[in-house]
Amino acid sequence: MAEIKVRVGQQPAVKVISSLAGAQGLSLAELSDVSASNLQNGMVLVYNSAIKKWEATLELTPGATQNLDINGGNF
Repeated sequence: MAEIKVRVGQQPAVKVISSLAGAQGLSLAELSDVSASNLQNGMVLVYNSAIKKWEATLELTPGATQNLDINGGNF
């Protein structure tokens, strides 16, 4: 855990404490709102409002409702 100390006047004080400083190896699957298992090439994260999580999938619109609109913008 990294601590950044500053001196204001004559008093040293801990200004910032970070538990992620220097963290390595963190993956998306470790986040609490991501469901990612049996990963394959080409998968994307799609939000599932029923379970309130992002799911790794090969389908952009999983299920029976296929209603995906993609607007690429104007160039």
